Amino acid sequence: MKNILIISGTRPEIIKLAPVYHALREVPWARVQWLHTGQHAEMAQQIFDCFDVTPDISLKRTGASLVEFSTGCRQQLDAVMQQQAWSLVIVQGDTESAFQGGLAAFYHRVPLAHVEAGLRTYNLNRPFPEEGLRQMISRLVQFHFAPTQGSEAALQAEGIADAKIHLTGNTVIDAQRWACKRHGIRRSIAGRGHLLVTVHRRENWGDDVAEICHAIAEIARQQPELEVLFPVHLNPVIQKPVNAILGDLPNVRLTPPLDYTQMQQALVDACIVLTDSGGLQEEAPTFGVPVLVLREETERPEAVQAGCALLIGASRPVIVRETLRLLTDTAAYTRMSQAGNPFGDGAASQRIVEVLARSLADEAVALPELA
Repeated sequence: MKNILIISGTRPEIIKLAPVYHALREVPWARVQWLHTGQHAEMAQQIFDCFDVTPDISLKRTGASLVEFSTGCRQQLDAVMQQQAWSLVIVQGDTESAFQGGLAAFYHRVPLAHVEAGLRTYNLNRPFPEEGLRQMISRLVQFHFAPTQGSEAALQAEGIADAKIHLTGNTVIDAQRWACKRHGIRRSIAGRGHLLVTVHRRENWGDDVAEICHAIAEIARQQPELEVLFPVHLNPVIQKPVNAILGDLPNVRLTPPLDYTQMQQALVDACIVLTDSGGLQEEAPTFGVPVLVLREETERPEAVQAGCALLIGASRPVIVRETLRLLTDTAAYTRMSQAGNPFGDGAASQRIVEVLARSLADEAVALPELA
């Protein structure tokens, strides 16, 4: 019996690890436990409830700053790692929780698996600090679960052995399929649907948020029959300009952040998504919804290459031009909406479990040398 520890800290991690957790619970050779670091609290609980996951271990968040959180998280993880002999630690993505989980595994000589490995922009400032964290995690990993051929190629280019890289697809698609079936998510409105907008990334804080909001306002005024749905991040840096610029427009609906099932419903009912979110770039193509990415770089270039997303940045005139083009050019819209989803087929979690079943039978998993 292999003792496997799944570590999560944020909402996206839970979404993408939940299918792996459920798949591991179905096999006879694994005893899987879920540890939540507390990096996200209330938002995390909504996702746990959605995916029928109850953490076995919950850490106490220490401090408000990232440094204080990291220090407390690292100390508590160290204590957990000493409690029993772990066969494997699984982390996902590029968060501080994933990085601290990876470090804890490394220092205790426990093999580390990285779900959604190999995403890169090679610009340490965009996204910050995620790009740096993701690259550092990759140096510690024995099982790199790459979601796409592009992420697989990035890992190979960095000198990681082919034997450690496994092309699986992205578990976000597994999660979507599971949730849509479990919660009955399907299109609920007639007509073309709403324009869905989300903004939260650190690189867009400041003038870019205002620029994006002015663009949305211009689109809303030019298209008064178009409903704009904007779930607004709780950060005051986002709240203040959004409410000031868009609060009085009759066809712009500002709401609190949506939970996972609400967001999936909002995606199903959308005609276009304007977002700086990485997750929505992966999720919207499942429902055939074109994505306009409000960033200068993306670590998910496959969506752009496949034609289901377009990288447009935070420039007001570009946002207005590209959104109105898709709203009025049927051929251009159809090309994007029918491009398909390049991120997976819904079987990524099964592939991950199959790799682990083969590999963990061999006790001699090569570990990196401590300096």
